[in-house]
Amino acid sequence: MDEIKLVPLTDNDTEQFVRDNQEAFRYGALEEFEVCCDHTDENGEIISKKCIVSAIRSGAAYRIICKERIVGGLVIKTEGFKGELLLLFVSPEEHGKGIGYAAWSEVERMHPEVKLWETATPYFEKRNIHFYVNKCGFHIVEFFNSHHHGCDSENAHDGADDEMFRFEKKIE
Repeated sequence: MDEIKLVPLTDNDTEQFVRDNQEAFRYGALEEFEVCCDHTDENGEIISKKCIVSAIRSGAAYRIICKERIVGGLVIKTEGFKGELLLLFVSPEEHGKGIGYAAWSEVERMHPEVKLWETATPYFEKRNIHFYVNKCGFHIVEFFNSHHHGCDSENAHDGADDEMFRFEKKIE
């Protein structure tokens, strides 16, 4: 795997970051369902611009760079020993090249103070679930759905009733 760099997102790149993120999520849904499914917002997106911009504003956003090319992005939020991976995406044409794992490894290297990481992904994102559990060492700790005791718009993806897995990774 060629070395990757995480470069802080600039205000000028926010719109492209949003479009790239939406493309990656749309690709995952199409890969799973073969047609765009009922998990979209009013604009047909799996993840809304509002959700992405909210994540960017509440955390630290980075572009993933490999061979001087933008190949993805991520947003994290850290507070003391806790961290949250709000978004992580790799351009579909770059899937399977180790870029996501290299980017995640760089996040962990940048934040050795974080001993508990959390993230979430929709139930249908099998590639993401495999990545978080089998590659990065996260564990599924919760499944949000309409029967979940604490399911509300804050816990659901984009405020919808989508089913989501929540993951944790504890670092000793």
